[in-house]
Amino acid sequence: MNRLILLITLFTGVFVQQGNAQQTVSAKFNQALDKYYVLKNALAKDQPAAAQQAALVLSAAVKEVPHKGFSSDQQHQLWMKESAAMQTQLASIAKSGDLKVQRKSFEGVSNSFVKLAEELKLNTKTVFIQYCPMVKASWLNEVKAVQNPYYGSMMYDCGEVKSTIAKK
Repeated sequence: MNRLILLITLFTGVFVQQGNAQQTVSAKFNQALDKYYVLKNALAKDQPAAAQQAALVLSAAVKEVPHKGFSSDQQHQLWMKESAAMQTQLASIAKSGDLKVQRKSFEGVSNSFVKLAEELKLNTKTVFIQYCPMVKASWLNEVKAVQNPYYGSMMYDCGEVKSTIAKK
């Protein structure tokens, strides 16, 4: 009987730890997503200095997402690949005060974040995947109204909502 209770306790502990780890991953992912929106908004508003700062903050937030706690090895591998790709592009944005360079690098950040949002489905708020036909690139938005980070004030509302990821 004591062995049975011990086994139940051990299994329960493992599942609780896994659940807590997944909650931490989700919370940190959503914090990074919020920082992504700050970067997107800086670019949409033609603010290169704010974009540089936002890229640094987003880079730190991406690093804070724990490597353990994903619900599968496949999710973990995806995170590792895409977060590494994002870090390279974020460093480029942080180093450059040129909006054109920043926006080109933002395409890479967005490609990675779109893949992660679609595959991981960790978002606690609705996410809109928007698309600019002029650049042929997508980005994530926290609101349905288009806010184009690739053209900013030149074509602020140019684009369309490609799809929606419901909150989990």
